[in-house]
Amino acid sequence: MRLLTVNWVQLVEKIDPSNRFLDDLGVVKCISWSQREYICNIPQNRERNQKLLDFLTRRSMADFGTFINVLHKHQNHLVSLLVTAESKTYFFLCDKINLQ
Repeated sequence: MRLLTVNWVQLVEKIDPSNRFLDDLGVVKCISWSQREYICNIPQNRERNQKLLDFLTRRSMADFGTFINVLHKHQNHLVSLLVTAESKTYFFLCDKINLQ
């Protein structure tokens, strides 16, 4: 997957990396439990978000689609930073996005 550059700064600043959000990402296997634990141990939200996005850029497109679905559930106001009106991400096409 290409490096996420579209709206990177806004995402780093605005995602709420709460344990519940990270738990849900782990449950759907969007990130591994060890990645979740690593992120949870980072004290600052900005650094947590940077590491989360870093991990996500190393996952599959399907995993990123799953991330967007979980983000929609918890923080749907941020999905517009990643998804066009056609439900495609700005930096790759993903058929796994299900925004309902």
